[in-house]
Amino acid sequence: MPNPVVAIIGRPNVGKSTLFNRMTRTRKAIVEDIPGVTRDRLYGEAAYDDRDFVVIDTGGLFPETGEVILLQTRQQAMFAVDEADVIVLLLDGREGLTEVDRQIVDILRPVGKKVLYVVNKIDARNREERLYEFYALGVDELIPVSAATGYGFVEFMERLVEALPEKEEDGKTGKDLPGIAVVGKPNVGKSTFVNSLLGKERMIVSPVPGTTRDSVDSICRYYGREYLIIDTAGLRRKARIADRSIEKFTAIRAVRSIERADVVLLLVDAREGISEQDQKIAALVDRYGKGLVILFNKWDLVEEPEKRYRELLNEVHWRLRFVEYAPVLTVSGLSRKRITKVFSLVDEIISERRKRISTSALNRFVPEITPLLPAHKGKKTKIFYMTQTGVEPPEFVLFVNHPQVFKPEHIRFIERLIRRKYTFKGTPIRVFIRQRSRQG
Repeated sequence: MPNPVVAIIGRPNVGKSTLFNRMTRTRKAIVEDIPGVTRDRLYGEAAYDDRDFVVIDTGGLFPETGEVILLQTRQQAMFAVDEADVIVLLLDGREGLTEVDRQIVDILRPVGKKVLYVVNKIDARNREERLYEFYALGVDELIPVSAATGYGFVEFMERLVEALPEKEEDGKTGKDLPGIAVVGKPNVGKSTFVNSLLGKERMIVSPVPGTTRDSVDSICRYYGREYLIIDTAGLRRKARIADRSIEKFTAIRAVRSIERADVVLLLVDAREGISEQDQKIAALVDRYGKGLVILFNKWDLVEEPEKRYRELLNEVHWRLRFVEYAPVLTVSGLSRKRITKVFSLVDEIISERRKRISTSALNRFVPEITPLLPAHKGKKTKIFYMTQTGVEPPEFVLFVNHPQVFKPEHIRFIERLIRRKYTFKGTPIRVFIRQRSRQG
């Protein structure tokens, strides 16, 4: 059975992300003293007293608002409430009780779930008197805590674990699932695409670039197989984020998402084509040795599909030739066009990333490479033997007599020959040249 879920709910700027980070022992949630910084649900794993559970950080609840983003933030928070086994309503002990707090309590009462009423920013015993006014909410128990300093945190966690459902065996997390990171520059439709993969409104969707600022994990099930979907904030050019701390943090988060993934889906707006930023993202994926699929999104908005597809393939050939191993797929997150084909591609690429070629097979392949190598001072370059030394990504070592003659273009040429023979679809491969020892 899945691990229990805890949702942190409250009005903006009461310290939900700080508490989330302390509970998960990470800095996964963006923390900044600006109301509404967290707008999506952000999931993290936590453990205390031999209990594992999932924590959801949410955007601030705005009970009465007409602004679209704030309405969507409220919707996301209510989705988290629906998913949760236990709800933590976080209140601000420094600012005191507000009318918005009262409205949130009224929203939660009919939900019928366990709610812990936690008063944050209480960092010493002599400040616990701030709790008294919150009893006007009609609750039986208030838990003082300081998410920033840790005051009262142990007592809070003990009370939380007591409130969790009874422990069940066979708990499951996303640690061992194939990881799929969805990346791309802002406003190419990443959140809509992820929603289509998941079959529900998991992310905030808005035409405002940069609506998704955190990386958010979800477990996706397709024909009995499970995947960890990592939706990232849009990667912007450095010049655009130089003076904006949240966007700097977001770019770092997107890079970390790529690091965690097995396969990266690079989403490109089919109408705009491949940008310089897309090239940089693809280079980053290649540098980290991850599987890659290039997805041209918003295909339902393309007017002349056949012509545009030829143009885009030409762009891929010239602008992304350094990741020529990556398959290309046209999709639409909005209409779900070819969405399910993504899963079969991911499965195939993961298999290719784990593929091993025996040393004997590689050494039968060596004579096909040797005649094409440059000479050294009039002497032939020899490959004594070749072996695969790693997977994810696949790595090969060639032991030769003159390693100094191998330039980057020679390495790339050998990579192409290996691919021509063994495919390795969708994944980078690494080729290393070594001097054979004299004893050999």
